[in-house]
Amino acid sequence: MAQRIGILTAGGDSPGLNAAIRGFGKAALGHYGMELIGFRDGLRGLAENRFVELDREALAGILTTGGTILGTSRDKPHKMKVDGNTVDMIPTIVENCEKNGLDGLVCIGGGGTAKNANRLVKAGLNVIHLPKTIDNDIAHTDTSFGFSTALGIATEAIDRLHSTAHSHHRIIVCEIMGHKAGWLALGAGIAGGADIILLPEIPYEIESIAESIRQRAAHGRGFSVVAIAEGARDVADTKDMEAAEALVKGASSPEAKAAAKAHRASIEAAHRRNAFKVAEELEAATGLEARVTVLGYIQRGGTPNAEDRLLGTLLGGAGADLVSEGHYGVTVASQGQQAVPVPLSKVAGNLKTVPLDHPWITAARHVGTCMGD
Repeated sequence: MAQRIGILTAGGDSPGLNAAIRGFGKAALGHYGMELIGFRDGLRGLAENRFVELDREALAGILTTGGTILGTSRDKPHKMKVDGNTVDMIPTIVENCEKNGLDGLVCIGGGGTAKNANRLVKAGLNVIHLPKTIDNDIAHTDTSFGFSTALGIATEAIDRLHSTAHSHHRIIVCEIMGHKAGWLALGAGIAGGADIILLPEIPYEIESIAESIRQRAAHGRGFSVVAIAEGARDVADTKDMEAAEALVKGASSPEAKAAAKAHRASIEAAHRRNAFKVAEELEAATGLEARVTVLGYIQRGGTPNAEDRLLGTLLGGAGADLVSEGHYGVTVASQGQQAVPVPLSKVAGNLKTVPLDHPWITAARHVGTCMGD
């Protein structure tokens, strides 16, 4: 009998999701003769058994379309909100997979999806994970579909901000996505010629940035463009967050852990919209007007570029190969232009941040970019 496979997209939307669905689906249907169903709205749809049969007609014309035809959500299977209560839905998910006669499940998503997929593997399901994220922070894969398109969008935004910064002799602070990893801000900052790049990996000192801007002004360049990752923090905020993380890890009781997590959440809340704080502080320190542009969801919307279409197709097709071989419990990683299966246990819970000696950082410093340190 033909293998019957389920597929879903989870987490934030990203360019290239439909390319990956199509890549896996066309290989599964056309090359291996499998049956395919798509679950609506990520793991919630799987828990609620909401799905649609996917055939060749359903996969036609979606390669160039942004978003995901299946919908998505950020629900966690082991603590899903149901009628106002938090419920472990993993047993229900296992039951639904058995009810639908599934031989395997494909979960397309980022780091959180990798963790959730690994939970389902531990529950006995046959699962593979396809890596997507614009943040490029998934461990053991060179890149993930979504990153290249977002990088191009953020770079174009910085290009456009240069003209208004130059015309009005202003500091323009451009906030770019990336809570814990600064790949997107770093790449776009370099490609767009930002004068200052601020990353989560390098705690900054506002005076160091201000001095760089003053030096530019002294040499006749009375404007500056700052590319800041949304998770970038100054030295003081970084120490506060590290202390909060240590409290969470060191909590000796459920009550203490809950209190520590609440404290950490309050620090995170105070840190939100940090780009505006940076703009205010630089305005006060330099005497130049400062303005903020938050790129937000525009970075991950719209048509995927050629690279993300190619990568989604490559990893999707490789995923179908692995399913046909019964090779589960893996992330289909991109390594050196090859699709390589990496155990989910190695990917789940790990984060690929920017190494401080990465060539991109070296290149930025060589062209005189201030990194805030």
